[in-house]
Amino acid sequence: MKEHKQIILLSLITGLVLMVMKFAAYFLTNSNFVLTDAAESIVNVVASGFAFYSIYLASLPRDENHPYGHGKVEYFSVFLEGALIGIAGVIIILKSIYSIFNPEEIRDLIRGAAIIGFTGGVNGLLGYYMVRKGRTLPSITIEADGRHLLTDTVTSAGLVLGLLLIYFTKILWLDSALSILVGIYIAFTAYKLIRKSVAGLMDETDFTIVNDVVKLLGEKRRYEWIDIHNLRAQKYGNDLHIDCHLTLPNYFDLNKVHEEVKEVEWLINREAGIQTELFIHTDPCLPDCCHYCNMPNCPIRSEAKTEEIVWTMEKVMRNKKHYEQ
Repeated sequence: MKEHKQIILLSLITGLVLMVMKFAAYFLTNSNFVLTDAAESIVNVVASGFAFYSIYLASLPRDENHPYGHGKVEYFSVFLEGALIGIAGVIIILKSIYSIFNPEEIRDLIRGAAIIGFTGGVNGLLGYYMVRKGRTLPSITIEADGRHLLTDTVTSAGLVLGLLLIYFTKILWLDSALSILVGIYIAFTAYKLIRKSVAGLMDETDFTIVNDVVKLLGEKRRYEWIDIHNLRAQKYGNDLHIDCHLTLPNYFDLNKVHEEVKEVEWLINREAGIQTELFIHTDPCLPDCCHYCNMPNCPIRSEAKTEEIVWTMEKVMRNKKHYEQ
């Protein structure tokens, strides 16, 4: 978690510096359009601060009150960030609508555009770095913070173009009109972040991860693994928890059963790309399994194998043995 904290701390310090620069640009220009970027920079700082604290909590070891660890706090961080972005977007829209009917003088647009352009470039580089790191570590908090910065870069680029357009056309109402469009874009970005955080808090299935795990199990399948079903996955920050039922030959002793379970755990943790804790319930095979069982030299086989069942996400996630499907 040390690298996680360093990345978020870098984002926090950078956000503070850029926030000061953006508000300087606003006081210089008196432009609502510039204010949209300055207001969002406050969100950047607050969100990065909470993200830093959430990563600290997520790094704490599991305890009696939190037997699955503290990883889900990262989803709260993303929710807070989305909520703050949404509030900023709504405030920007309301202020811009007010300014259409009560216009104010704007000035020094070129210098303001230069300041905003510089801050947008810095956010773009930092955001790209954080999204990449958020995927490789992995950390939903760092990735969300990075995507927020990339969104800020897009709005800054649009803001610079808008300021130049206002400067050359002298159409002052464009300042408020463009601000409304940016506010709508910011609010939509907030919705996507909130949607992602709620999905995590509600244990919504991450079908990409489940599909990768099922594909891996299918490719590395052993003869002894007759059937896997009722597979469910939950994410707790950087950790993945999987429950499933594994059907094994009913003549295996407890040591052999334990060996096969550990083999499944080892395979997923080695090759799935995410730290995984598995809770595997083992089922003994039944005569109905024989027609798709690959076990060679089986001493209790009641019929020859006649069917090859390919493990797919749909089959493996059902709470049924394959012969019941």
